[in-house]
Amino acid sequence: MADHTATLSAASRASAKSVQEYIDECPVWPDGTRLLSTPMTAMQWRIWSLAAAGKFFEGFVVFMTGVALPLISREFGIGAAQNGLVSAASLIGILVGALGLGGMSDYFGRKRMFIIEMVLFCCFLVLLTVCGNYTSLVVSLFGLGVALGCDYPTAHMIISESIPSASRGKLVLAAFGFQALGALGGTGIGYLVLSFMPTLEAWRWMYATAIVPAVIVTVGRFFITESPSWLYVRGKVDMAQEATRRLLHRKPAYPADISLQHAAEEAEKHGGLQQYLQLFSLKNLRATIFSSAPWFLQDLGTYGIGIFTPTILAVALGSKPDHVRSVSDLIMNDILAAKGAALTTSLLIVGILFAVMLADRFGRVKLQVVGFVGCAVGLFIAALSGNFDGSTKTMLIFAGFMLFNFMTNVGPNAQTYLLAGEVFPTAIRGAGAGFAAAVGKIGAILTAFLFPILLVSIGTSTLLYCLVVTSLLGAVVTWLFRIETTGVRLDEIGK
Repeated sequence: MADHTATLSAASRASAKSVQEYIDECPVWPDGTRLLSTPMTAMQWRIWSLAAAGKFFEGFVVFMTGVALPLISREFGIGAAQNGLVSAASLIGILVGALGLGGMSDYFGRKRMFIIEMVLFCCFLVLLTVCGNYTSLVVSLFGLGVALGCDYPTAHMIISESIPSASRGKLVLAAFGFQALGALGGTGIGYLVLSFMPTLEAWRWMYATAIVPAVIVTVGRFFITESPSWLYVRGKVDMAQEATRRLLHRKPAYPADISLQHAAEEAEKHGGLQQYLQLFSLKNLRATIFSSAPWFLQDLGTYGIGIFTPTILAVALGSKPDHVRSVSDLIMNDILAAKGAALTTSLLIVGILFAVMLADRFGRVKLQVVGFVGCAVGLFIAALSGNFDGSTKTMLIFAGFMLFNFMTNVGPNAQTYLLAGEVFPTAIRGAGAGFAAAVGKIGAILTAFLFPILLVSIGTSTLLYCLVVTSLLGAVVTWLFRIETTGVRLDEIGK
């Protein structure tokens, strides 16, 4: 009897698989039909769509600041340094949220933090629309940033740990692409609100348009499964098996039964400082540098150009938003700049579409290197506009910004996000991706705070030439510390 039990136990272990192997498995239906690929289940699509919505809100809120900033400045009577803090507040919040809350998903779970971040987002969004002074404005924007910062690692992981390896790159990047849609939506809504409500109070209504959609997304996140991979590395094998069943629920049912392998070693359950110290161990140091340094260099350009495109266009094309004669002049300048920003921002969407198509074929590293070089070329073209006047100057500005926006989303803006959530083992993936996002946001904060000052002190062309150098440096760092994850199962990365 003992021998029979041992034989059954051995057979069970032999048939057991990892979570990712079950997710990657091509279904074979009872009639013998074998599918050529792994179709997404309803639960997998629900998880993907709710994560994509979070990226949309990030682009919407952060990039809308560029349109709202002239109105905010006039209403509260603030100067260049205070403008920089308004622009940087949400980015500082993203840094804090990514580093502080993002890592908590390794301890409390992906789903729990996925919900908490949206609750925070909704609360601070409401506060932003009713704030009555400069201090409450900065606090509200900071709070929004904290929520969005948590979303950086959490949204990536809740998608990547729940979908087939073969389509991980394109689906994570497709969700990330909603950031570009949000950026375009933010400038577009800003333009529409200004057109129908040409008053200083218009900026409040710009942000208010996101409240109802954000509440709907928050409710939806209660009805998804926890990441089976996270449950498994936490030693909760039975719960992981049940979550995998819910995740892979199909009609007809496949797989019929789920039996996960038991870990050969005790699951890592470190938290707090010890969790982050692991990022700098010999095992993980290369991944930490590779995921964070290029992200920092990329955000110097992407956020600086993205947030201040309306301002740069207004200055470069001859408008004088700081010396307007009346509120109506200010609003007219803002409308014209928003239209120009919407045109250049549309190339972000085209760029992300190419990234979605190429990431799983061409490879993440190659796209990131080529993208950095392309960004440098675009910024160089825009910088050359300072040597010309009239239509030539306008053409160079738009051509340079459009090329930059296209190449950044084909390469570094998309690939740094994708790679940061892939190169770390599951037990510390939240901490690793959160740390990388936080380092990236240091670059974004520097540009958001310093851009209004530098535009005045050194001029647009010189500032753009500086960003050419940082983009080329990003290509070099990427190549030196490269880790290719294309086609590699998440549960195999870090071993």
